[in-house]
Amino acid sequence: MIKEFSFSNDKAMINFTAKYCDSQEKILRSQGFQRLMTVYINKRKKRNSNVYKYITEEFPGKDDSEKLQNIIRLFHLLTVMTAEEIMDMEEKYKNILINKDSLIVLIEDVYSFWRKLERYTIVENAKITEGITSVRFEEANTNFSSLVLDLYRKIEEHVLGYAPKVYRQVPAGGNASLLLNRLVWPCPMEYSILEGIPFIDTISLETPFITYPKKNKRDGYFNEVNYNPVKECSLNKEHWFCFPIKVGELLAYIYFHRDFMDHGVSLCNLFEVAREEEYRGRKPDIIYVFGAKDNSEELKTIFYDDVKNDIMVGYVSHSQEIDYFGYMKKMTLTLHNLIMIKRGHLPIHGAMVNIILKNGKSANVVIVGDSGAGKSESLEAFRSLSEEYVSDMTIVFDDMGTLKVIDENIKGYGTEIGAFVRLDDLDQGYAFKEIDKSIFMNPDKTNARLVMPVASYKDIIKGYNVDLFLYANNFQEVKPGEKAIRFFDNSVEAINTFREGARLAKGTTTEKGLVKSYFANPFGPYQKQEETDKLLDLYFNKFFEKGIKVGEIMTCLALENMEKEGPRNAAVELFELIKNL
Repeated sequence: MIKEFSFSNDKAMINFTAKYCDSQEKILRSQGFQRLMTVYINKRKKRNSNVYKYITEEFPGKDDSEKLQNIIRLFHLLTVMTAEEIMDMEEKYKNILINKDSLIVLIEDVYSFWRKLERYTIVENAKITEGITSVRFEEANTNFSSLVLDLYRKIEEHVLGYAPKVYRQVPAGGNASLLLNRLVWPCPMEYSILEGIPFIDTISLETPFITYPKKNKRDGYFNEVNYNPVKECSLNKEHWFCFPIKVGELLAYIYFHRDFMDHGVSLCNLFEVAREEEYRGRKPDIIYVFGAKDNSEELKTIFYDDVKNDIMVGYVSHSQEIDYFGYMKKMTLTLHNLIMIKRGHLPIHGAMVNIILKNGKSANVVIVGDSGAGKSESLEAFRSLSEEYVSDMTIVFDDMGTLKVIDENIKGYGTEIGAFVRLDDLDQGYAFKEIDKSIFMNPDKTNARLVMPVASYKDIIKGYNVDLFLYANNFQEVKPGEKAIRFFDNSVEAINTFREGARLAKGTTTEKGLVKSYFANPFGPYQKQEETDKLLDLYFNKFFEKGIKVGEIMTCLALENMEKEGPRNAAVELFELIKNL
């Protein structure tokens, strides 16, 4: 990223490396502020708003460009002089400053426009020009935020002639700050187009981090192709970033276009960020290119198994249709799962938790289910009942995990340290308690989402023996006197239920009604059904051989008025079951 300031898709990127403003004067004289005000005026002009009418009628200048320069000039003066002093010195601003109410509306509107943008500040380690030097990365955005806030307050105070009685310490700098490195890794020739794209080393978030992507649902499947899509795409390296993350035990390089910066940054709440020594000079297991352009007008959500270079490649083309975090998360997990299948491990779409009850009994429980089946909601029910029943609870995975046979034991491993959950499915009080470390996506819409850390990396890769393996049935009613959990007598019956993957769609994707998905996992097993069938036979036979209980848990999540009560009732029954294990 070379420019001091760039603006794209309602995202503002401030390059502290190219220029770091450490005074109010530098802010007002910067290219960034000029660009910001130009975009602001154009947007208000497009709406023909009252503010724009005020600018055209009151500010001197023959066109918008001249009027803009006079607005910036007035802001300059207001940082050092009161309105009365400016009126004595510059006649052209007299009428504007007499009509203080309208000027305050303009100031507030500009500030509000800035605050509603997604704002990212960037520091690049290797390149220092007239930008940030001695200020530490962690302090840079804090100092910048204070400077912007002080600038806004001073201008408004000098117009009003008095100081406000209430000060709100809102973040006015970047919502997120990125520290970048440009590292050399053993890049095969087929991926040379990716060389030189900076790696995200560290992220500083101003939480709660709230984003408004264009979409709030995911659609369709990720499909395999027999060619490497990275060789056919084109990209401007100055508009791209690479986030090195750990997906379970695998190393992934996630490349994303700046238009989808919010999704890229959100990865830090979901996956463990790789340390420099873990990826410097190392070829990744996974490469995912998100938001590239090629010669095709067709929307592509595809993957390629690069056997030659031993890399699993994901590719999603640039489109507003994929402006949803689910496309970022699920493709990453699909690539992970495909590698696990090749290695003879069984990918699980579900949740696993290590539960220790107050009476000392414990169990490692896996709940399998596709989107909306109730796996995350069951974990939420466990959490809400924890004070009554649970001594300790460790989440191994919240959405995707892997089963491995280790020394004749079946162990579960996680992929993510965070959860991507529906806001509606969380207890309201809990959501507020987690607000200080969460990322919110479209909180005002259906299927509003929250990305929050829920586990430590050491816990998800530790490996826990499986004690209970349950399928989340979200559509079957539990009548009075019936059990919410039932067990299978043999592996054939169990495999049929799990392989069928039936659930009542709950609005988390574009599916409707009672639907079925192979092994409740459209993210790897669906694409490799023949290979997964062999693994299902192997693992389910091993379950019954080892005496591991395999069954169905009726979450009732898709039944009317049972969204909270269904998972809670099932959780209570599960706790009683664990007591008697």
